[in-house]
Amino acid sequence: MTDTTTRLPIDSSVSTGLLILRVGTGAALVQAGLIKASDFGMTVQFLTDAGWRLPGFAAFMVTATETLAGIGLILGVLTPLAGSATVGAMLCAWAVNVSGAAFWSDPFNVPFLIGLGGAALLFTGAGEYSVDARVVRRFTWSSRVKLGLLALAFAAAVVTWVALYGSNPIHFTAPPAPPAP
Repeated sequence: MTDTTTRLPIDSSVSTGLLILRVGTGAALVQAGLIKASDFGMTVQFLTDAGWRLPGFAAFMVTATETLAGIGLILGVLTPLAGSATVGAMLCAWAVNVSGAAFWSDPFNVPFLIGLGGAALLFTGAGEYSVDARVVRRFTWSSRVKLGLLALAFAAAVVTWVALYGSNPIHFTAPPAPPAP
């Protein structure tokens, strides 16, 4: 996971921009996770009503991922890993939001934008105003590892949908309405 390249100092304005991106993206994630945690029964019921398998497990996983990844981004701790978790969780959230219609009817929703922030931080790192810069200064993430983390995020989202929901959430046309009871 380390490479032999020399770490160049990051300009303070770039680090300030990364801090703003980390705090904004992380805060949105923590809020989403804490909303789910504060009424966990409602989260489980939402997933149950939507037809998810193992809704309690799925609710726990999404709540934990959003909360922990958000904290990781805010603090700048293992930022590429937190960014990867953000991308995976937000791909699933994005798919939930677009699964009821043709996916391009609302493609740039909040999960999409949070996922983009996570992807950017996966590749840029946390900047100088972070735990990563202060504690793990000698540890760097190679481009190959970062690409692997991005691929892992996509794989985790696809596996989640196939294993826990059982269908493809992406539709090119509006899916048929369920039959009336």
